[in-house]
Amino acid sequence: MTLNEVLALVALSAGTFFSVVGIIGMIRLPDVYCRIHASGKVSTLGIIGLLAGASLIMPEVTLKALALAVFLVITAPVASHAIAAAAHRQGQLPINAVRDDLGIHTDLHAHMD
Repeated sequence: MTLNEVLALVALSAGTFFSVVGIIGMIRLPDVYCRIHASGKVSTLGIIGLLAGASLIMPEVTLKALALAVFLVITAPVASHAIAAAAHRQGQLPINAVRDDLGIHTDLHAHMD
């Protein structure tokens, strides 16, 4: 096994690990905001790890993988924010929230069970 193959295996393993953690977070976390965090942050790391591994195994796809990674890093936070804002507009309150930064609900604790 060459060094390139070992690095590819490490990157693919890390990408798979972060993807699995993101999926577990989507299933186990209590509210929409925690789930958005799991899917947005952890899965982004997973996909970047998989792209890095693919680039190391197949050097001819490196530019495409780099373009995909840059696109993902730019768009994933925007998509997560849009989903969170839509959930907040629909009245989905975070579990055990201390404050409401968007200021829509004046008495946050009165709306939680």
